[in-house]
Amino acid sequence: MKTPARYSRSIDWVTVGIYLLMVFVGWLNVYAASYSPDAPTHVFGLSFGELMNFNWFKQILWIGTAVLLIVVLLVVDYKAYDTFAYALYAGMIVLLIVTPFIARPIAGSRSWLELGPVRLQPAEFAKFITALAVSRYMAGINLRHQNFRDQLMLAVFTLLPPLLIIAANETGQALVFGAFLLAYFREGMSPLILLLLAAGGAILILALLVPKLWLIGFFTVLLVLVLVFNNRLLRHHLPLSIGVWLVVIGMVFGVDFFFNSVLQEHQRKRIEILINPSADPLGVGWNVTQSKIAIGSGGVVGKGFLQGTQTKFDFVPEQSTDFIFCTVGEEWGWLGSVVTIALFMALLWRIVYVAERQKSVFGRTYGYCVASIIFFHFAVNIGMTIGLAPVVGIPLPFFQLRRLLALVIYYPTVYPAGH
Repeated sequence: MKTPARYSRSIDWVTVGIYLLMVFVGWLNVYAASYSPDAPTHVFGLSFGELMNFNWFKQILWIGTAVLLIVVLLVVDYKAYDTFAYALYAGMIVLLIVTPFIARPIAGSRSWLELGPVRLQPAEFAKFITALAVSRYMAGINLRHQNFRDQLMLAVFTLLPPLLIIAANETGQALVFGAFLLAYFREGMSPLILLLLAAGGAILILALLVPKLWLIGFFTVLLVLVLVFNNRLLRHHLPLSIGVWLVVIGMVFGVDFFFNSVLQEHQRKRIEILINPSADPLGVGWNVTQSKIAIGSGGVVGKGFLQGTQTKFDFVPEQSTDFIFCTVGEEWGWLGSVVTIALFMALLWRIVYVAERQKSVFGRTYGYCVASIIFFHFAVNIGMTIGLAPVVGIPLPFFQLRRLLALVIYYPTVYPAGH
C-alpha cells in the first residue's frame, strides 16, 4: 500500500498547480457572471436552500465534490482503470440507451438525469469512459500495422457513444468524440485520414458558400489537368481519380440534402448565422452578437472585476454557462483573455508531457485522449463566443457552472514517473 510520501512523489504538482489556479479563476468568473448589486452582501445566517439560489455557492459545492473525486481517483490503483475499462464502457452504453427514456426534456434534449436537486449528463462521463476503453484496446494492437478488424473495433468504440448521444438530441456533446482522432494520430494512425477529413469539411463549407456549378467546374478542370500532366497517374490510377471526383461531386450536391433534410431547424440557423452574422441579429444571432460586443467592450485591460455592464444587465444569455468566456473578455479584457488561453495551453502541454512519460501504451493514450477532449472543448467554446464556430452548447472546462464535476474526472490521474 502506498504511503502519503509515495503518493506525493507520484503526483505531478505542476499540473496540480495549474489545475487549481484554473478552478479558482473559473469560480471567480462564475461569481462575476451571476453577481447582482441587489443581492445580499452577506451570506451568514442564510439557510442552505437560500444559499442554493447563488450560482457561486453551487460552484463551491461542485468544486468540493470534485476534490473528493480526485482523492478517490488517486487512491485507486491505476491498474484498476485498465482492468475495468470494458466493464465501465458497457455500463455507460446501457446508461446512454436508457437516458432518453427516463430523462425529461430540457431545452429540447433528453440527456440530463435528475437526482433530487442534482442534474448529471451521462454524455459528459461517456467521454472519459470511452477514453479508458479505447486506451485499453489500443494497448493490445499496433495502430501502424492494424488489420481491418482492429480498425472496425476502434471505430465501434469511438462512434457508438456519440450516436446514442445524438439520439438524445445532444449533438454538441457528440461532436467532442471527434477529438479522439488526435490521440489516434499520436499512436500511429495515418495522417492521410486527418487530411481527408479536413478536405471533406472544406468541400462541404465551400458547397454552402460557392455556387455549385463553379465548384463542379473547378474540380473537373483540376482532374483533367492532373490526368493530362501526369501520364503515370493516367495509366495506373485513372479509376481512383475518377472515383475521388465522383465522391467530391456527390458531396457538393449532397450538402443541400444534409442541410435541409438532416439538420434540425435550430442547427441550420446556427450555421447560417456563422456564415452570415447579420442574417438574424435579433433572433438566433442575438447571443453571438451580444457576446462579441461584451468581449470587445473590455478593451485591453477590461472594465474591472464585477464591472461588466453586459453581464449585469443580462444582455448575453447563458452568461454563467455556454457564454462564460464573455465575462472574461469584458471584465478582464484582452490581457485576461490571453492569460486564460495561456492557462489552458499550459495545462494541455503538461498533460501531454505526463502522457509521454508513461511506460504503458494505455497510460499514454489515455493522457492524449484527455488532452484532445479538453482542447476541443476550450477551442470550440471560445470560438463560438467570438463567432468563429457555431453555437453547439460545448462548455468551457473548469469555468462553466455545474460542469466541473464531470470535467474534473479528466484531471490527469496518470503518474508522471511512468508505469
